[in-house]
Amino acid sequence: MDHFQNGSQNLLQSLQFLEKVIHNRLDCHFKKEQKEIEEIIPSIKIINDNSGLHDFIIREQLSIEDYIILLIALVPHIQPTFFEKCIQEFLPQGGEFPEFGGVKGTNNRSILPTGETVLFILAGNSLERRLPLQSLFGPDHFFYRQKVLWIEDVKEGEPIMSGKLVLAQEWIDRFLFNKEVLPKFSPEFPAKRISSQMSWDDLVLTSQTAEQIGDIKTWLHHNSTLLQDNNLSRKIKPGYRALFYGPPGTGKTLTASLLGKEFNKEVYRIDLSQVVSKYIGETEKNLEKVFSKAETKDWILFFDEADALFGKRTNVSNAHDRFANQEVSYLLQRVEDFPGLLILASNFKSNLDKAFTRRFHTMIHFPMPNADERKELWAKSLPGTPHLSPEVNLAAISLKFELSGASILNIIQFASLRAIQRGNNIIDENDLLTGIKREFWKEEKTL
Repeated sequence: MDHFQNGSQNLLQSLQFLEKVIHNRLDCHFKKEQKEIEEIIPSIKIINDNSGLHDFIIREQLSIEDYIILLIALVPHIQPTFFEKCIQEFLPQGGEFPEFGGVKGTNNRSILPTGETVLFILAGNSLERRLPLQSLFGPDHFFYRQKVLWIEDVKEGEPIMSGKLVLAQEWIDRFLFNKEVLPKFSPEFPAKRISSQMSWDDLVLTSQTAEQIGDIKTWLHHNSTLLQDNNLSRKIKPGYRALFYGPPGTGKTLTASLLGKEFNKEVYRIDLSQVVSKYIGETEKNLEKVFSKAETKDWILFFDEADALFGKRTNVSNAHDRFANQEVSYLLQRVEDFPGLLILASNFKSNLDKAFTRRFHTMIHFPMPNADERKELWAKSLPGTPHLSPEVNLAAISLKFELSGASILNIIQFASLRAIQRGNNIIDENDLLTGIKREFWKEEKTL
């Protein structure tokens, strides 16, 4: 609430400004007067109140029309009956006023603005002025490109501008509370934010794997420079696509998390259980919710167990095959158009459709660690308390048992709990061997 109070000067001033603009437009309408737009818009000076609204106005250099449209979209979230009060002054007995536009919401019974509301406030009934204003909702305008606001789609045959004017929730949060609220996992956003308290020092990688991850870091550092080059900017796309492949537990997810941590980017793992659908077209629709939200956010998208989505296309023998191949074709286009870092993870490189592999900038193998690497992982995983018994030979255990980093960490956790339960806080060899057996059983391996 403090953010709202401390950064509310522009907001309060803006509401008064919009109320005056609407009053002037309604006055002209009911008096049947024709006035230029400049005549109905009062002067206003933007105040530097450190608010999200001020920063947005200055950064995007809003025109007066942009500013008014933004306020029209924002005001129902602050004063739900704002438009009714403005109209009531001129229609005290109530009645229909279709020229003003507006629709009723499902839960909100007051007027929600439409594209027609914008046209009426800014242009009245002037056809000459109304038509150019529609371009403010087109794909070339930053409102559309940055997904700030848009006009909701209407049924075929109905006027496009009769669609509801929608302001994205993330921008509402910025303008009202001066903060960005990250999306929550839901059917409407089937992706989970992932992070890690670990660091690069906790990760044990082969030199080749580490070198290739370094290539991704280089892209994250310097891609913006390339995109400013007069020649390359016309020929390369802004995104970067990487494939991480190798056995489970070898650091693929952790690497994605650490890249986000180092470069201060949110990392979202796509939940395939919420995305993949047996119904035709639903998988694409679910994925579009993630892509459309992420493409303006500079996030890292991480598709774990990507085989389920990016697997090989089949020969078309029935309708199911045809629609499955359509999903792959949709993904190809969406993956190629994504402007940020997109990482696919799979146990086997060969499981993915070759059409995807051709589009990867890099394919990084995360192999099972060798004996020396396993010894390093054991050493890095040991707790401060409990202590490891001096009789335990980690070098011999590392040499004998092929385990992933994730399995080693599970074993250490299991052994530590046993040591704590005994009360001596000493991890002995039997604790480790029992933990190793449990990990092998999980993977249906034998010692």
